[in-house]
Amino acid sequence: MLVEVYKINGAPSGEKLELADDIFGIEPNDHVIYLSVKAYLANQRQGTHKSKERGEIRGGGKKPWKQKGKGGARAGTTRSPLWVGGGRIFGPKPRDYRQDLPKKVNALARRSALSYKVKDEQILVVEDLNFSEAKTKTFNELLSNLKLDGKKVLLLTGDHKSNVYLSARNLPKARVMQASNASTYDLLNNQVLVLEKSAAESINKLLKKEKTLVG
Repeated sequence: MLVEVYKINGAPSGEKLELADDIFGIEPNDHVIYLSVKAYLANQRQGTHKSKERGEIRGGGKKPWKQKGKGGARAGTTRSPLWVGGGRIFGPKPRDYRQDLPKKVNALARRSALSYKVKDEQILVVEDLNFSEAKTKTFNELLSNLKLDGKKVLLLTGDHKSNVYLSARNLPKARVMQASNASTYDLLNNQVLVLEKSAAESINKLLKKEKTLVG
């Protein structure tokens, strides 16, 4: 499919870019998108949660009171889970939440996410950006020119561009990342996906290559 490439000032450049139909025009697979997003979110978890059980809490070696004669319940330690300051029953323990998916599933999930973006008209291609310095004002002007004020935007670049990244860092609804690093979650977690021309070409090559390797 052919899409319009826009200039930084928001005007059409008159140039058309070819987006591969087998990447941006497939029938989206909702299940693989779910698997990919679930794995991504699970992999963000540190898994360092920990609470102490009764055997890990210091003290409590002395029996609080004698076994019989008080008319109350028996007690062998002040570190019992029934006592304030005692251990926790079946508390959380450190664990690894990581989930690994086959390359074929991840590739299909990203192609499905991109196809949804095209289908919902939430994708925009712009000329390659070249900021001479990192300024939030410059990035805000770009969003204003593209009529994206107030929208949650993800801008994908062809390669790492520090000035562009730093210019968007203070904007709560804008994010910049390299196209090759974008996950299925990243592609969907926005209202508008903006692609640099080089980023679109990079995605075309990357996902075609992955499809060749796994399909």
